[in-house]
Amino acid sequence: MTTQEIQSIKLRFGIIGNAPALNYAIQVAAQVAPTDMTVLITGESGSGKESFSKIIHALSPRKHGQFIAINCGAIPEGTIDSELFGHEKGSFTGANEARKGYFEVTNGGTIFLDEIGEMPLGTQARLLRVLENGEFIRVGSSKVQKTDVRVVAATNVNLLDRVQAGTFREDLYYRLNTVPITVPPLRERGEDIYLLFRKFASDSAERYRSKPITLLPDAVQALTRFRFPGNIRQLKNIAEQISVLETERELDARRLAPYLPQEQVSRLPMLLNQGAPDSATAGYSERDLLYKILFDMRRDMTDLKKMVLELATGQRPHEAQELLRQNSHLFNNTASNSAFEAGAAAEYFLPVAPKSYNNEPETDYDEETPVEDIPHETEEETLSLDVKEREMILKALKKHNNKRKYAAHDLGISERTLYRKLKQYDLEQV
Repeated sequence: MTTQEIQSIKLRFGIIGNAPALNYAIQVAAQVAPTDMTVLITGESGSGKESFSKIIHALSPRKHGQFIAINCGAIPEGTIDSELFGHEKGSFTGANEARKGYFEVTNGGTIFLDEIGEMPLGTQARLLRVLENGEFIRVGSSKVQKTDVRVVAATNVNLLDRVQAGTFREDLYYRLNTVPITVPPLRERGEDIYLLFRKFASDSAERYRSKPITLLPDAVQALTRFRFPGNIRQLKNIAEQISVLETERELDARRLAPYLPQEQVSRLPMLLNQGAPDSATAGYSERDLLYKILFDMRRDMTDLKKMVLELATGQRPHEAQELLRQNSHLFNNTASNSAFEAGAAAEYFLPVAPKSYNNEPETDYDEETPVEDIPHETEEETLSLDVKEREMILKALKKHNNKRKYAAHDLGISERTLYRKLKQYDLEQV
């Protein structure tokens, strides 16, 4: 196809731009149009995929037939079969009369199925039968009907990923993808960006009877560097905003900047292997990272238990109590309506002087000894802590003449926690 023929198609369908990828997509569309091959158009949202479906229809022998564009993602799953293939009277609630579907109405024409990746699996099976045999059955009917329809599909997602995920039929994918056409995103079209901006600014000026907006060289450079996640649709919106809101008709990069929104920073966790090559997570799979997090949590809990034992036996009480307070979130009662106040974690293990219980000898815990290796001793110390905790509460109350506010402060816990402990140890009457 010659350059003049491509330019003629652009003028006819209002396509602006000279990017090589755009010209190639137009050439493929024009070459496949005279055939009845099924075409799959891929490209980002807002890149102009529907224009290519119109090119294919208008340059085909079906140009005198009907052309219908359907957004598969906009039709509810419960009604899409009825919309596409029709239904019989009484086939479902609200079906008061028989209705023809789009495949029946457009017999001899072209159907453009946009967002084909959103089509339900059941409807995909029906569509495959139409593509293979030209046959369909209305909802609520058993009669097979024939249709002669050219199908052009479009998607802004990777259908192979959907096939792997089990949400799109593999046989339908290969049946649709007979001739693929890829529409380039706006950010890959270079100078086309400013050409489109001038067109949209001119249209807006004509609509509102004002002078068209022009951009100075630094503004043109800033515009072409912008990524345009919304593609042509976003560029058109920006041009119209500037035309309406700006009093000056010439804009430099500084005046243009507020209309080019900063790319939003994702608040989600960063995907693995997308950071720097020397990052701490390089080479990890998601499962490996989860294991690493779990092992880190286990090590932290082991250290915390070790400090608790030292606290209970009187070794390094200040450091242990400080660690407990720093990790108070680990002791939160999930059944409670509110989180414990700062320092409330210390209520579980109050500092006490070293003392043997029931005449049992004290046990020395070496710092390198894993807590998991001494479960029996851990259980005995936990039992003794309840008794010692009760004793400390009684001493604190006695010291402060049963004034619970000062006793709680002396124990390093909140009044609410103290009240709960008094109820737990049946000391409410003290």
